[in-house]
This record gives sequence, C-alpha cells and structure tokens, in this order.
Amino acid sequence: MDAVRILVVDDEVSLARIVASYLEHEGYEVLLAHDGLEAVDIAASFHPDVVILDIMLPGLDGMEVCRNLRQFSDCYVVMLTAREDEVDKVLALAMGADDYLVKPFGPRELLARIKAMLRRPRLNTMREGRRIITVGGLKIDPENRDVHADGRNVELTPTEFELLFTLAMRPRSAFTRRQLIEAVWGRDWYGDDHVVDVHIGNLRKKLDDNPAEPRFVRTVRGVGYSMGPG
Repeated sequence: MDAVRILVVDDEVSLARIVASYLEHEGYEVLLAHDGLEAVDIAASFHPDVVILDIMLPGLDGMEVCRNLRQFSDCYVVMLTAREDEVDKVLALAMGADDYLVKPFGPRELLARIKAMLRRPRLNTMREGRRIITVGGLKIDPENRDVHADGRNVELTPTEFELLFTLAMRPRSAFTRRQLIEAVWGRDWYGDDHVVDVHIGNLRKKLDDNPAEPRFVRTVRGVGYSMGPG
C-alpha cells in the first residue's frame, strides 16, 4: 500500500520541519512548502492526501491556496491559524478546509486529526459497497464518492461528502451537532460545534438547497439537522 502523502505549508521553516519530521516518523511521505504559490505548484504534481496549511503565508495566503486546491484536488485540508479567531475559522471552512488547529498545537493532536480524517472514506466505502443512496432528487454513490443533485454533478470536499453521507444513511432522522461531529470528525475531535453549521451551509449552496424551503438538508430546531422533507 502506498504511503499517505502530506504537504506541510508554513513560512516558519523550523516549525514546518518539526511537523514534517514527526509525520515522517509515523510513516507518511512528506513534502514542504514555505509560500502560497509554491504550495499550489507542489500540490498539483505531488497529489497529497492531506495538506497542513498555515493561513498567514507570503505570495498567496492560506485562504487563497485552499481555494486554488479545491479547483483540482479533494485532499483533506487542515488550516493552521495563530489566532483564536472565530472569523478565521469560519472563513477557512467556507473556503473548503476540513478542519483547523490553533497555534501552538501539539503534534499528537495534529496526528489524531489526520488519522481521524484518513479513516473516513475507507470505513464508509467498505461498509456500503456499490449501493446508491437516493433521497428525492439526490443520488449518492459511496464507492466512487459521487453526488448528483437533480442530475447535476456536485463537487464536494471530503468533509462535506461525509456529512451528506451520514445524514442520507438515516433519512428523516434528526442528528445533533455532536452526533455529526462524532460520525464525521471522530470521537477524539474537540472544538466548537459551529464547525458543523459552516459545512452544512457550504453543502446547501452546492446542492442549491434553500434552507427556508429545504429539499435535502433540513434544520431541526433545537436539535440539529436531518435529511429529506419534514
């Protein structure tokens, strides 16, 4: 089995090297980039499975790098921010990041996040095989990780796909935000439950699903979210 490829992007060279050394010790194949333009170029040829991406970068900042990545890659993106700032987190997730960490962070925490993300598609694909899930005009192919809404192909990030898949597996069942976090991010993940709302918002935009009159993802007041009409 090929080693998981990880691209570490940070202009703090010493920090990037420490992170890379730790990941290599765990058996991952790691490359480094220290500015935004270099990161996009390397990602296009290296095809990483995971990108660890600092927000503050020369050339292109982390937000722009993430936006560029999403044009050609569905890799997992963990955004790093030096500030405990809600705006940074929301913007990072809106740009297509799957998770975020606030500096300073421990290498064990970073590794736990990476391992949790890498477990997602393998578990769901093995469990569901070739089954096509249909909810109204929505069709989900878990094996190929394809989504079509009203016949239109919808490009989702890995985290958006996992959220949609989790909801679609039990249509009409209400999930709390914490249940969704445990299903998608894993039991070891800790952080603001607001991360779910941001990703759900991105999902709705891509599915062209009006929250006021939802056809696919419904808000369950006082609980969380469910799939399908009420």
